[in-house]
Amino acid sequence: MQLMRSLGLLLLQITLVCGHALATTKPHVLLILADDLGYGDVRCYNEQSKVPTPNIDRLAREGMRFTDAHSPATVCTPSRYSLMTGQMAFRVPNGGTVFQGAGGPSLIAQGRLTLPTLLKSQGYATAAVGKWHVGLTFRDSLGKAIHKGGLEDVQRIDFTRRIEGGPLDHGFEHFFGTACCPTTDWLYAFIDGDRIPVPPTAPIDKSKLPKHPHANDCRNGFIAPDFPMEEVDLLFVKKSREFMEEHLRTTPDKPFFLYHATQVIGELMKELEKLGIADKTIVLLSSDNGPETTSVVHMRADHDHDGAKPWRGMKRDAWEGGHRVPLIVRWPSHVKSGSTSDQLASLTDVMATLAAVTGAELPHNSAEDSFNLLPVLEGKATAPVRPYLLTQAFGGLRTLSIRRGSWKFIDHRGSGGNNYANPELKRFALPEAAPEAPGQLYDLGSDPGETTNLYFKHPEIAAELKALLDKSKTAGRSTEHKQP
Repeated sequence: MQLMRSLGLLLLQITLVCGHALATTKPHVLLILADDLGYGDVRCYNEQSKVPTPNIDRLAREGMRFTDAHSPATVCTPSRYSLMTGQMAFRVPNGGTVFQGAGGPSLIAQGRLTLPTLLKSQGYATAAVGKWHVGLTFRDSLGKAIHKGGLEDVQRIDFTRRIEGGPLDHGFEHFFGTACCPTTDWLYAFIDGDRIPVPPTAPIDKSKLPKHPHANDCRNGFIAPDFPMEEVDLLFVKKSREFMEEHLRTTPDKPFFLYHATQVIGELMKELEKLGIADKTIVLLSSDNGPETTSVVHMRADHDHDGAKPWRGMKRDAWEGGHRVPLIVRWPSHVKSGSTSDQLASLTDVMATLAAVTGAELPHNSAEDSFNLLPVLEGKATAPVRPYLLTQAFGGLRTLSIRRGSWKFIDHRGSGGNNYANPELKRFALPEAAPEAPGQLYDLGSDPGETTNLYFKHPEIAAELKALLDKSKTAGRSTEHKQP
């Protein structure tokens, strides 16, 4: 019996490999977006990290590691919107929102070109697994839209109705995941496609969760009987593996785009190797923002681990720790193994880059803040790809920053996110060099820790960057306008 099983597995592998040999030359794409993974959390970015990250480190050894890459925003929802569309979220209504529970509607407007829609037009099968968090529309028993996210709103959901505005409405053909943060939100239930097949039935019992200083921040929502709080990531990995296996079994001549919005890396790489497509797949790994405040506070105090190292700030902040994130790309035969790039990059750039990889044309009214990093990946870039970088902190349009070269201008006072008068964060506050300044100007070349505000020392640079930021807001894009 064991021999028969082994022969069956061997025949399946031969079928997959042979079938794939006849496939299109377009690579498969696996995009892994971790949640709150800080620059300093990863060993290949921070040798003093107290958390072993062997699978991510291996990915870096086999691909390119970006050292100056950024999430578009310092919190989840706007960053994920910007990744999916190539457009900064502050440019759309409610673009600074972070959804909870049944929150919505989707930030992605109907008709807006998305990353999965783009790749689907190039012959890709598209699937998303894990955290969506870009907004949905649930309805109550009377058909009325529910767009708030609290406990009462979750209790109003009619689970017999289709969920609107989710991944299936924006280019993905398959989806299995959660509306918002999987294990910290009001709605602890899995969405399969555009429905929740097993609705929540009871309040979550937090007494059964681990007693840990930063593991019990989940809200007192309702939980489905099939929702395993401590094993959600493992289930997401299982679903991603099943998608890849089924896809290659049934349509080996078609490339796939898998968006895996969760934490586990090694098992997915093992799956690519098992299926014989590891060298035919672009793997991109990054994070939606810097490390969460509770993680930074407790990990520094308990383990001398700094998830934001070596930057100032953390999730929600306009300072580098809020948005400078790991970005690693593995693509054998195209990306030199063990390479490093100091090119300025944003997660908005994924869209233009994959358009170039697949030969797709971006319409003039899409990907307004997306730059093509393919020349960087292939080692052909001889100059900076990006003229400047925009980021947004927790306050959305009110908390924008712009970076050009080593100069960074923050168009507001303070962090733009966290309250450093809070006793828990007060120890991390730095003295303000120019407390009366309406904005902040830092030279990251000489002051990477953003310790000295040069707003009054270099007013001409502050004014120039402020004007460039305002011009970009007015123009509605970072890239040059493309004619239709």
